[in-house]
Amino acid sequence: MPITSVTKDTDALTMTVVAEFSVPVQRLWDAHADPRQLEKFWGPADWPATFTRHDFYPGGRSDYWMTGPDGTRSAGYWEYLSMEPGRSFEITDGFADDDGNPNPEMPALRLSLVFDETPQGSRLTSTSWFNSAEDYQQLLEMGMEEGMTSAMGQMDGVLEDLSSFAAGTGVQTQVLTDTKVRISRIIRGTPEQVRQAHRDPDLLRRWLLGPDGWRMSDCQVAMKVGDSYRFAWEKEEDGSEGFALYGELIELDEPYREVTTESMEGIPGEPNINEQTLTPIDGGTLLTLIITYPSAEVRDMVLETGMTDGMETSYARLEEVLTASSRT
Repeated sequence: MPITSVTKDTDALTMTVVAEFSVPVQRLWDAHADPRQLEKFWGPADWPATFTRHDFYPGGRSDYWMTGPDGTRSAGYWEYLSMEPGRSFEITDGFADDDGNPNPEMPALRLSLVFDETPQGSRLTSTSWFNSAEDYQQLLEMGMEEGMTSAMGQMDGVLEDLSSFAAGTGVQTQVLTDTKVRISRIIRGTPEQVRQAHRDPDLLRRWLLGPDGWRMSDCQVAMKVGDSYRFAWEKEEDGSEGFALYGELIELDEPYREVTTESMEGIPGEPNINEQTLTPIDGGTLLTLIITYPSAEVRDMVLETGMTDGMETSYARLEEVLTASSRT
């Protein structure tokens, strides 16, 4: 158990939990930046978390739920108030309803996490500020202290697992719900570089190609909210088997987050919703793409096409493009 102290101050309405780990600060920070890792320790051991959004930057938001042993779900959200990368971040931590909206019937609190170097590795200091004595008492009675200590107690195993989350592991696909899928890939480059490669038509034509043997025949990029985009591909050999994807840019927070609709020309039905987040971590940028499909049937049909294999080929090509660009 890495926890060294738990201090409750009923006068100041705070609870502070301190834990120490035998890994560098950057490794500890990255475990909080990556939703794949965060899910493995956030919350009590018998209430695992699922993050459907994790915008790890000032002004960002995270949405998640925890699932109890009997299948009961408890939803929550974080709103990022401030962040000093690699050093600290502060959030509003609250309960949410089934639609992800803050639940006004439940208390929220302010939570600060500070990451410090130690001779043995790193220290994490978590301080919670409660809004009232009633909130303080209610949350403690609900098991908040036990939840925090359980979460930190699970972190050692996650921190020791370097291979699952390192650069070079390729595209990882996780089915989150009947309609949501998460695609994760570390790209060697900064968020700004990765974002530029998604908005520059000349760069897009060099890497967004899927399997070898294809070329982009149309590359219309959405630059601001409300703009439409259209990407089309055809066989290099003879221009056959062409297809196109199109949609609208509906949210943008440069360079970290963009949300678009996506449809395939000639295929009727509701569009997918693509939420892409770029998070700086050790080794490059963690690209996380949450795809919400109209139904489980559509989700399965798309995954069975080998889509993720094509994405891995494109992202590997993107790294080559970024490496070449950095040399010029």
